[in-house]
Amino acid sequence: MGAGKSTIGRLLAKELRLLFKDSDKEIELRTGANIPWIFDKEGEPGFRDREEAMIAELCELDGVVVATGGGAVMREANRQALHAGGRVIYLHASVEQQVGRTARDRNRPLLRTANPEATLRALLESRDPLYREIADVVVETDERPPRMVVLDILERLEKLPPR
Repeated sequence: MGAGKSTIGRLLAKELRLLFKDSDKEIELRTGANIPWIFDKEGEPGFRDREEAMIAELCELDGVVVATGGGAVMREANRQALHAGGRVIYLHASVEQQVGRTARDRNRPLLRTANPEATLRALLESRDPLYREIADVVVETDERPPRMVVLDILERLEKLPPR
């Protein structure tokens, strides 16, 4: 959360001349409701079911860069779909960076807590090993402009053997 998935994904897609799809935005377009509303009405499990279906669909597409929500990796089905769908790039950000980037964002239901920093620490602890397990490339985003992160990703993707 707050690692720059949407911003960097959009820039990467442009650089690669591919379509860009954000799974959260696609869910919002399909449902006509924003993510916090879905969380409020269906709870996290309801949202995660929608997310799983959307990720499966997006990972079947060719020529697309997909950005997922930070929690997508928690479901085995999502990890399998992402890994099978193409290259997985894990954008890692420190908790301090995440706090700064998400502080004023009201569209993050999991951060509606008394201590968002503690929540982010717990989320990173549970999610980080899973992202590293499926990632083809791990990129640190702290204190780096999105354009520099994209150039780093492109350089590292070129060095990967074909799948």
